[in-house]
Amino acid sequence: MVDAPVTGRLIVVATAQSKDAEAKVEPRQMIGMNGPPAFGVDVEHLAPGGTVTVDAKADGFPFGLDRLPAGDYTVQAVLIPYTRAKRADGHIIWVPTSDQRVIAPMFPGNPYSKPVNVRLDPAAGAPVALTLTEKIAPVAREPDTPWIKRVRIKSKILSDFWGLPMSIGAEVLLPRDFDEHPDVRYPAIYTNGHFGGSFNFDTDPASDTEAARRSAADANVKTGYQFAKEWSGENFPRMVAITLETPGPYFFESYALNSANNGPWGDAITKELMPYLEKTFRLIDQPYGRIVEGASTGGWEALAMQLHYPDLFGGAWVFNPDPIDFTRYQLTDIYKEDNMFTLKINDWITQEKPFRRSREGQPLIDLRTLAAFEGMLGSKGRSYYQLDIWQTTHGPVGPDGYPVLLYDKKTGAINKEVVRYMREHGFDLSGYARDNWATLGPKLRGKLHFFAGEMDDFYLNLAVYRYQDMIAEVAGPDYPIRFEYGRPKKGHNWHHTDWAGVVREVADHVRKTAPEGAPVASWNY
Repeated sequence: MVDAPVTGRLIVVATAQSKDAEAKVEPRQMIGMNGPPAFGVDVEHLAPGGTVTVDAKADGFPFGLDRLPAGDYTVQAVLIPYTRAKRADGHIIWVPTSDQRVIAPMFPGNPYSKPVNVRLDPAAGAPVALTLTEKIAPVAREPDTPWIKRVRIKSKILSDFWGLPMSIGAEVLLPRDFDEHPDVRYPAIYTNGHFGGSFNFDTDPASDTEAARRSAADANVKTGYQFAKEWSGENFPRMVAITLETPGPYFFESYALNSANNGPWGDAITKELMPYLEKTFRLIDQPYGRIVEGASTGGWEALAMQLHYPDLFGGAWVFNPDPIDFTRYQLTDIYKEDNMFTLKINDWITQEKPFRRSREGQPLIDLRTLAAFEGMLGSKGRSYYQLDIWQTTHGPVGPDGYPVLLYDKKTGAINKEVVRYMREHGFDLSGYARDNWATLGPKLRGKLHFFAGEMDDFYLNLAVYRYQDMIAEVAGPDYPIRFEYGRPKKGHNWHHTDWAGVVREVADHVRKTAPEGAPVASWNY
């Protein structure tokens, strides 16, 4: 299926043979941290018709191929082609690229094999031949609607850094009667997060199912259809909600700041995309009219943007953010501890650290297993997955042009030089705020709003507690800042109110912080 030499990552997946002859899910579609065994190898300049051997030396998840139990399996191969990037820093590297918000094995255009039912016995060593005869189909972009406009522009800043054509985009949710008031300018809520969709807006009543309502209620929000009805109501605040779309070569989220490995995403967002959006959609081009919001990855991005660009934004609503204090990089104090995977209780007892838990506290997957999953997906920080993008964003560039990772994926040993780099370059957001509080404190008064469930699935509430402690130390108990925690058993993506409630809070904040004389019509008719 390749018509020219290709460099990339080849992954073979093995699932137990289904007894259901009508089963439609192929092994490649089941790749995930709770998915079946999979094994990955790098390929370099693989010629059309060439062969690659995947054996016990491959990076395996959740274990090596030599530990796969003998049995009947359905196996399938998928190839993730890499793109050659000649970066502005002088390095030439190979990276996965896509403008889709999916993990790398799902990229449109990836070659893959048809599933094959086989008997596997690693001890026997009998080879299985898989041929990449298929290709993942392209995905059509959703069309604009009267409410939602989709924008994508070429980024000169990112293209110059990567030596590749790079684009940056947004999904823009317009307020009611936007076209009927061409002279009105609007405040904007810049929402951040993994999968797009400004506040989950959906005008289709068929989407308002009982299952959707239960899922939304679990996070204390409403369905997209319920939110759309409120957003379009006559008395709802008139604002523009903008979801940033910033997929790059290391992940489908940019993490919003300039980064030695990721590139100058902060510059691209603030100097290229935001001015374009402000001009195109009649946005208020003053700090009081720019609010950032996000959950999880988006929560980290929202806080990072408010801290690193304090004169550009007027407030941040931060929900269950990725670690914002590196003394709680999930369960690890990376400054004091030496290993990401284990906690040494005493000279005889060592415990594995979980990555995820149930909301009753049951560990579901540990960090060592997640590291194996990311190692299977890609070498040199190229897994296009969660902890690799943290390390890629936060860490330095190595001599080979690839990220120097925070910890060894086999042993969990923490690289203290990387820790120092992360702290010195402002990626520990708590440490950055502490170091720069004399300047930041006056600029952030009343602007920061934090929310976390006390049983966050990924232990992200722990860093929020530390951030609150830091604020108390540097600013005192009377500093105007907000922390709210969901209890009992409230987990990841818990919100203190629904999406419409967040917008109303933001609208009130804009009214209160607008400069004297700012027209009320800027945010409500």
